[in-house]
Formats: sequence, C-alpha cells, structure tokens
Amino acid sequence: MKNPSRSLTNIILVVFAWIVWLWVADQEFPNTVNLSIILGGVLVIFPVILLGRWMLDRDPTPGRAFWATTFVHYGLGIPLGSALARAVITHQDWSGWTIPIPPGVGLVLAIISGAAFLLVVANLALKGLGAPFALALSEKLASEWMYAWSRNPMLLAGLALLLSVGLWFQSAFFLLWALLLVTPAMIFFMKVYEERELEIRFGASYLEYRSRTPFLFPRRPGKP
Repeated sequence: MKNPSRSLTNIILVVFAWIVWLWVADQEFPNTVNLSIILGGVLVIFPVILLGRWMLDRDPTPGRAFWATTFVHYGLGIPLGSALARAVITHQDWSGWTIPIPPGVGLVLAIISGAAFLLVVANLALKGLGAPFALALSEKLASEWMYAWSRNPMLLAGLALLLSVGLWFQSAFFLLWALLLVTPAMIFFMKVYEERELEIRFGASYLEYRSRTPFLFPRRPGKP
C-alpha cells in the first residue's frame, strides 16, 4: 500500500525541482555565474552522496532507505538539472571549444541514445514497478531485459545521450564536462550510495544479481 506522506513529499519535491529548473533556465547570467552553476552543480552532489550514505549506514532499514534516497535523489537531481540546463543553454558561448564533427552525427546518436533511455525507463517500470528520480522506488528488483545485461543501463544510456548532445553541439566544453565531471559523479553515486541502498532493500537477491551482472557495460546474460 502506498504511504500518503511519501507520495505527498514526492509531489512537493517534484514541483519544487521543476520550479528551480525552469527559473535557472530562464535567467540571463554572466559567464562566470554560468560556469559556477555548470561546475558547482555537479561538484556539490559528492557531499550529498556521502551524507546520504551516512544516513543509510546509521539505520540500514528499508524505511530509512526511502527517506535517505529521497534526500539524495533531489539533492543530486536539482543541482545537476540546473547545471545541465545552463550547459545546454550556453553551449554556444564558449568560443574556442568547438570540435570539427558534423552536428548530424551527434543528432542521430542523440536520438538513438534517447530512445534507449526511454526503453530503460519502461523496463524499470514494468519489471521493477518503479520510476527514476525517486518518483517511485522500485518495488521489485529489476533484473530482466536490459537489466539482465547491465546493472545500470539507465546510467549508460544517459551518459551516451549527454555525449551525443555534446557532439551535436560540436562543443568540446560540453563533452569534457560530461566525461570529466558528470560521469565520475554518477559512477560515485551508483557505487557509494545506490548499491548499498539496493542491498538494504533487496538483500541476498541483489547481492546475487550484482555478482553475475556487470556494473555498466553490457554483457550477454550467463556469459562469464
């Protein structure tokens, strides 16, 4: 049965997140402020993840996992979404950071990786009975379809989409930001926080799934 207080909390936080993202996207900032948001919005999530892990380890129960995950997901998602908004909006402002790749290549890759991302979201909804970004924590361990090939297909598709957008923009700055900041931050989140949270909620079944399924890059199920 759904917990009304949890549902209300998610609704309030989703609305708040969208207000922040739309406000950040609508502003005209000088480049120094844009750079601070683009870089700082990623860097700030490291202490958020560590604090969330501390919350988990202090009381490793499913109930605590929900509230800790809500804190971590929104504490991560709001600044990261703000950074992404400014990176997309201002990508043409960083002169001298262009790369000589036809934008059509990036656009095609963005469409493919975006479609893959949507398929993973559908996979999680159908097999895990959940949704990304703390909207609904999975009620079951998603370990079939795409999740049989990789434990984190959503992360893989999301990073591929970011890199494809960078190619589409012909922006070396966007690519470097995605590769050197966003990618390590998201891997840090998965390894330090999410794996521990899933272990708390799903126990031995998650540990067995983790032992046979690669962390990120896909491998045929059952292949050693």
